Formats: sequence, structure tokens, C-alpha cells
Amino acid sequence: MAPAPTERELVSRLLDELGDAVRTDDEAREAARLDKSGWLAPGRPMAVVEATTIDEVQTTMRIASEFGIPVVPRGAGTGLAGGAIGSTGEIVLSVRGMRRVLEVNVADELAVVEPGILNAELNELLAESGLWWAPDPASKAISSVGGNISTNAGGILCAKYGVTREAVLGLSVVLADGRLVEVGHRSVKGVTGYDLTALMIGSEGTLGIIVGATLKLRPLPTGVVATIGAYFSDVVGAAAASAAITAAGLRPAALELLDAASLALLDRLLAGEPGHQPLSQRGSAYLLVQTDGSASEAEAREALAIIQAAGGDAELTTDPEEGERLLRVRRMAHPAFELAGQVLIEDVAVPRSQLPAMFAAIERISAESGIAIPTIAHAGDGNLHPNVIIPPDMPRSRDGEVPEQIWQVADRLFRAAMELGGTLTGEHGVGLLKRRWLIDELGLDGMELQRGIKAVFDPQGILNPGKVFGPMSLEPELEMASTRSGAE
Repeated sequence: MAPAPTERELVSRLLDELGDAVRTDDEAREAARLDKSGWLAPGRPMAVVEATTIDEVQTTMRIASEFGIPVVPRGAGTGLAGGAIGSTGEIVLSVRGMRRVLEVNVADELAVVEPGILNAELNELLAESGLWWAPDPASKAISSVGGNISTNAGGILCAKYGVTREAVLGLSVVLADGRLVEVGHRSVKGVTGYDLTALMIGSEGTLGIIVGATLKLRPLPTGVVATIGAYFSDVVGAAAASAAITAAGLRPAALELLDAASLALLDRLLAGEPGHQPLSQRGSAYLLVQTDGSASEAEAREALAIIQAAGGDAELTTDPEEGERLLRVRRMAHPAFELAGQVLIEDVAVPRSQLPAMFAAIERISAESGIAIPTIAHAGDGNLHPNVIIPPDMPRSRDGEVPEQIWQVADRLFRAAMELGGTLTGEHGVGLLKRRWLIDELGLDGMELQRGIKAVFDPQGILNPGKVFGPMSLEPELEMASTRSGAE
């Protein structure tokens, strides 16, 4: 490796080879310090490369590899784990300008796209072909396909249609040294060699930079869409009803659950709307069920019977406008939470049968800590989002920082999920926010295996350093794990 140039010399080299693709202005560098998690990097990156071609991505990585300069891959910046933010001494490599749909093959039900195209934008373009791409994160209007793939995003519809991994056939990836590799295939089946496509999905920019994707499409659902909105007297009962629906073999397109704290914040947000009837007066939990496909009405009636038997006050509609009204309660949840102040949006998942127990644990942790934790859940697959509201007067060392007391609450949430057979993150990823807990779930041997895989793809450790795995030594993680194990 050649001697490292000064930052000025490196930026000059980038400008010489990439021209206007390189941004060094304060606005671009400042924007690259944060994402939707609210996490703010301590410093600004030296430059932001806004790539629009594969060649520009390869050139950036060749220069970075030559001098061992860290590179942070970035898409739309909508991540919730701090996984795509850049800091001092780093290059942020953005692919949001790579937005083309290169191919739509109706016969083979696939599309080849660049990573910067937005999720919702892609499906608008696909609609005329009668096909769609199933991943449906809540951020689909602003999140990119490449970002969905990098975090293996889930969303409202994944209980029936699966997460992003089930909807990707192949990838074009630029490695740390600038080489371009193609992994995966265009056929539905393919088991040649190790599944490097699945390995790349969810790798959060630590193994390579996704510059193209071959996506598995589905025909647009036929028949009517049936929607149920149901209120329960308590969230544990609502969670039990949702678990009963999946245990009965039903797979709704959407099965979403909101607790009492969420409904109270929604009332605060929607209070000024004409005709708004307070949600919290109807119940202490809200369960949304939506079915699609040729058997949607029969499935909805069966789900309705289960809900009513469990004590839910429910309404069922096949009218699109009424269905959207019921669905809107779920879609407006995060804007409602933001009214309460700074929010740590968490993401755990448990087996579906353990959903009632996890909601009970969240209620207990909230009561004992005195911290509000409004929680929503993709109940159909056991993925919960406890939203930890940070009191504005809680001490912190710098603006935007999550106080340690809040992390202690998060620690209890994570351990509760794992004790129930669950996981630290169902769809947001590890990024910066959860790396200190990774060893608790993976164990020492699992961590060493994963670090070994990282070293094969990125021997210099320049791709998104510090994200997911944290320091290259396991000692800090072991020390944190030991401290937490004796906390209670």
C-alpha cells in the first residue's frame, strides 16, 4: 500500500479522476453525517462522491484501496441504524444518482435496476406491465432499492410476501479493490457454489457496493382487497388475536398492531382533522388486517371471526377508500411519534407465538423505567418497533446524542427479545446503533466467523469501517457483554 496522501491531495486526486461527481461543499458533507436514525457522526467526511455510473464507483474504490482510505456506501439516507453515515477521514460514496430501470422482462417476471431507484417509484413504473416488487417498507416513498437490499428490509407486507432477500435473484457488486463481480442468476433456481447473493443482502455495505440488482417480480394481486380495523381493551389480548390468526394458517398481506401509547400520540397528531374520532376512546390497542388475492374475502371473514372471539371490536370493508382510512392509522404512527420529541426507533423480532409476551415485557420495562415506549408491530411475522421517547430534559453530552439511560432501556428490550427466542433486529440492521449487542446474539465463535468473511471481501477493512462489527478486536464487545450479563 502506497503512503497515505494528505486529505487535500486525496480530494484533489478524486476531483482529477471524477470531476463534478465529487462534492466537497459543506452542505453535502454535513448531510452525509446523519440518517433517519438521528445518529450524527462526530465529524464531516472529506468528500462525497455522487456516482451515476459503475465506472465512477470502481474508480472511487480503486483510489480508496490504493491508499487504505475508508469508504461509506450510501443510498437515500433513510436508514434507522446509523449504517450509512460518514465522518472525519472518510469518503461517502453515494449511489442515489444511479436510478435507471435497465430491463423489465414480463415473461421471466424479473427486472434489472440500478440501486438508487426508489422503492415506490419502481412499482409505479412496473404497474403497466402487471407486475410489482413485493418489499414494502414504511419508507418506500423515500427509500432506495439498493438500501432495501443492503439492510434486507421488511415492511408491512412481508408476512405474506417475504422480506427483500426473497425478492432478489442476483446482484452486481463492486468490491473493496474496485473489481466488479456478478453474483446470483436470472433463473428462479440456482445452487451453483455458495449463495453470495444472500450473503450480500443485509450486509450493510461492509462487503461490497451494490451497483445493480436483478429482482424477482410478482403478478399484481387480483380480486378485492379486504381490510379489518379492530380495537382491543389491551395490547396483550390484541397480540394473542394476531398470533391466533397466523396459527390458523391465514397469511394476510398486512397484519399490524399498535399499542395504547401509540394511539394516544396518533390522537394528538390527528386531533385537528375534521371528523376525527379519538382512537384511544375506542380501545387500548389497534389491530389492522388486510387480505388480498382471489380468496381475500373468505380469509378476511375467517380472521374477523377470530378477532371477535378474542374480544375485538372490529369492522371489515372491501371499499378501497374505507380500507385506506383504516390503514392510515398505521401509516401515520411514526409522524405521531416525532411530535413527542427525539425518538430511538428500535427493531426487534420474536417468534409469532411470543408476541403477547414481548408486548407484556415492553409494558413492564416502560413502567419500571418511567420511559414512554409506544410500540407498533408487524404482527404477522413477529417484528416489533418499540419507539423509546427520549425526555427533552434528560442529560446528554452533545445535541442529538442518545443518553446512556435510554440505551439501558434498549438493552432490556433486546435481552427480552432474545430470551423469547428472538433477535436484535428484524429489518433495520445493526449499523452503529446495535453493534455493541451483536456478540450477545451471535456468540464469540459466530462473531469470529463473520469477521473472517468480512476480511475475505475487504482485507484492508475500508468498507464501512466501524459499522456492524465495531472495533476489529473482540475485547470491547466481550467487556460490554460481561458487564451487561451482571446488570440484573
